[in-house]
Amino acid sequence: MADRGDGSDHPVRAMKVAALAVLLTAVLGVSSLACSQTPSISAATPADRLPPTGGPGPATLARQLAEYEAESNKTIVELQPFRETASVAIRDGSGRQGTATLIDLNPRVNAWFLLRLHWSESDRSEDFHLENIRPRAQTLVLTSGGDLEVSAQGKAIACGLWSDREPGVLRRARESGLPYAPLCGERLYLRNQVAGTFTLIERVTDVLRDHVWGGDQIVTFVREHAFRDAFAETCRAGAEVREPEASASMPRSAQVRDADLGTCLDPPDLGIDVKSAPAELQLGGWYAVNHTPGVFLSLMRPSAVSERILESYRNRVNSLDGAEAEALDYLVAMDLSQFDLHYALGTDHPRVGWSERILPQERDPHLSGPDGIGSVAPVVVDGMVSPADINTTVAAFAAGFKREHGAFRYGVLAEQNHGSHYGFMQRGATFSKLQPGLATLYVRIGGFVDMKTWTAADQSQQGDIEDARQNGVALIDIDPQTQQSAPGALVNQWGPGNWSGSESEQLRTLRAGACLQESAAARFLIFGYFSTATPSAMARVFQAYGCKYAMLLDMNALEHTYFALYVYEQGRFTVEHLVQGMAVVDRKGNERLAPRFLGFPDDRDFFYLTRREGLP
Repeated sequence: MADRGDGSDHPVRAMKVAALAVLLTAVLGVSSLACSQTPSISAATPADRLPPTGGPGPATLARQLAEYEAESNKTIVELQPFRETASVAIRDGSGRQGTATLIDLNPRVNAWFLLRLHWSESDRSEDFHLENIRPRAQTLVLTSGGDLEVSAQGKAIACGLWSDREPGVLRRARESGLPYAPLCGERLYLRNQVAGTFTLIERVTDVLRDHVWGGDQIVTFVREHAFRDAFAETCRAGAEVREPEASASMPRSAQVRDADLGTCLDPPDLGIDVKSAPAELQLGGWYAVNHTPGVFLSLMRPSAVSERILESYRNRVNSLDGAEAEALDYLVAMDLSQFDLHYALGTDHPRVGWSERILPQERDPHLSGPDGIGSVAPVVVDGMVSPADINTTVAAFAAGFKREHGAFRYGVLAEQNHGSHYGFMQRGATFSKLQPGLATLYVRIGGFVDMKTWTAADQSQQGDIEDARQNGVALIDIDPQTQQSAPGALVNQWGPGNWSGSESEQLRTLRAGACLQESAAARFLIFGYFSTATPSAMARVFQAYGCKYAMLLDMNALEHTYFALYVYEQGRFTVEHLVQGMAVVDRKGNERLAPRFLGFPDDRDFFYLTRREGLP
């Protein structure tokens, strides 16, 4: 069978495409939007795998770096120091003349482009955000003849985006209402701004914070008094021991105290199908997830952490109270040799303006935001997985704090870099600068995933980053003296750590976090759901699993700590939520499931994992 280049010739992927066809047609309408232009094909240089480009020349790069660093108002385009720009004269189907400018926001990533059209009869330009659906295999260029070409597999396809008379291909794609409108024979997508879906909690809190004086205090009061232990889980001990699986290719089990060795639990709300379907799971062990190779599940209680760990670093960690010590925690490990990690902004959060948390002296009233921007336009963020990734996406989970809580009011970090607003990048584009001192989960160009506390020296590596999200400070870091997993220096410091909660330091609530576990044989990204916990309880659990690094994600509600697996089995597509109650966040219409992040735009940012090419 000939390789069609889209993965549909692979039997497993073909099944996934078929399973999602109805979902895509109903929710996105991708199949229903016809691209009226017929691309013309000519010979081109083969590009089976795109090598890094040279990017802008030295003088241009220096100027763009200066724009990036400047303490001044700027556009989101000027915040992209590695961008590459080209312009050509164009003519549309009615003879109108103008200029097309193509801006590659990061040539090394080769994924996101802004197409700017300016017609001579108008004093305004129009911007279109284009997504290259195969950034490792095809390139976009403006030709001297005044057309946009896509080159792949030895062929150059002229897209003819402005050769029609009005309303034209681009206009029809924009007016389609689709978050992703296919162009150029579905080789590109036009990203359109759409409204994200809010839960009731999100709508109420946003209205209070944005439009009501003192609204954030109201939200905090309700959270502390109504939701503090609303999701706390305990469970009964199982009747028999079910041995967990263990091998060099699996995650390392937690270090459990002697009294809890062999203890089995019956998780009441677990929504993930564990292989062999045992009713009871042994504390601290790992179990392979059914139908999803490379994903594993574990259960833990902070009280079961080994005594040796609980006695270590007592100056950094608070003692655990009875509620959080006995609360049930769910952990999911994902083998990074089998998956690629991606990050995506929501339609509304996190924002790029100022956080109200910061000290007054750290806010520059002349700037729209800490990086000089108050909006991401004309770049489009839409809170969902690109259709180009849907058939390989296996999991998604909620990311970090909104901007209003994503900065510091207390401690050293509050007094530097405008309050140290949390940074984030998507597809090589900077939306908020990565700040020194902050916990960072990031993906390098090429797919290598890592976690660390960002430093000033790391700023020189920004050109190598494809996706990144910062959220507070470290829960776990490696002790440089012992080279062992250790709680972060600010775990028990409410203000300097920006752990959220109340000013009386009542920190126990539903929380989620992520950690990186490494061994000589494997690397795992671990998502942790803590049904009620302080940062100290989270640190002790991640420490028990020997994590190299760990950080907080979000907190307080199921939609903020959301984790889902997408399972394709025997031609059927199903969603398995880590906790069954998370299903309420997903839409169901006409008895058809439309999962969050995958089936419709969401207002919040998230991470998602795709299975690597060639793996089942």
